[in-house]
Amino acid sequence: MTVATAVAEALAVRRAAREVASATAIQATFDRLASRIAGAVRDANPVLLTIMQGGAFAAVELARRFDFPCEFDYVHLSRYGEALTGGALTWRVRPDPRLQDRTVLVIDDILDQGVTLTALLDELRALGVARVLTAVLVVKELRSPQERPSVDFAGMRVGDSYVFGCGMDYKGYWRGLPALYAVAGNG
Repeated sequence: MTVATAVAEALAVRRAAREVASATAIQATFDRLASRIAGAVRDANPVLLTIMQGGAFAAVELARRFDFPCEFDYVHLSRYGEALTGGALTWRVRPDPRLQDRTVLVIDDILDQGVTLTALLDELRALGVARVLTAVLVVKELRSPQERPSVDFAGMRVGDSYVFGCGMDYKGYWRGLPALYAVAGNG
């Protein structure tokens, strides 16, 4: 696929998409989420550990709302790349061994099938992290129930459709949209 074709597809998908949550609703969700998280980690000198790429958007939104000291780090693992369905898990950056004995707040954009989060939690346990909490902006309600990790803090729930915006992408595009959208004809 050429770049021009990819851009034309991304534009067409955006035009046809259904808004799931407005920018105002997303900001209010981050406000509530940050308040709940702060109560749990304020005094723990936490490390905010974002899952790149999409989780960085949620992590920055949350960090802006925190009025306590915390550090920031990231990991990079993915199952999607530019596909619309998950494939093999690929690690680009693993957790830093300096997380041992720390309180870590893992932040991601969405909990879908939970494969990525499960792999990361396994890595953190192997490192000897003292306490791990998890936060996502969106939990997807799957049509076919399956075992997946629970999250400690969830901003909102959406139906089982492919969503983009607020850190989530459509084939690499639209992560920066301030509202959340569902691909038309996809749930």
